[in-house]
Amino acid sequence: MAKIVIGDSRVIESREVSDGVTIRRRREAPDGTRFTTYERIEKPNLAIIKKNGARELYDRDKLATAIKRSVGKFFTSEVEVEEMIDVIEDGLYDLGENEITSKQIGDKVLDELAERNEVAYVRFASVYQEFKTLDDFVKILEERRQQKQAKQGN
Repeated sequence: MAKIVIGDSRVIESREVSDGVTIRRRREAPDGTRFTTYERIEKPNLAIIKKNGARELYDRDKLATAIKRSVGKFFTSEVEVEEMIDVIEDGLYDLGENEITSKQIGDKVLDELAERNEVAYVRFASVYQEFKTLDDFVKILEERRQQKQAKQGN
């Protein structure tokens, strides 16, 4: 694969992504190769506190990979996954903390999946909450059913 140098490329098309914060640019390298870049507002670094107590910097790509690996086939496009990650990320920054736990991230992912795709929600929950038995699935399904009924009752 040829190495593409962005500085030597030319912009063919620019447009704002539906989130209103990201710019999508179609570019063309001097050799005619076309590619897409995304520009986002840089946010302050978040430290993630893992289950084992270790700390690491928040990595959007790592979150995207985890979501795509576990539930990606339940979404119709890459854009839908990116939009979901934007919502999750905004929720994390809205917490107003410099450090957040991996549990907080997982909970935000579950909240967003619950709104978008129930099958993806259950699948992610099974990995995130480390289901061991069928009873674990039954419990999460019942909890989800109760949440939906409560929401419809409001």
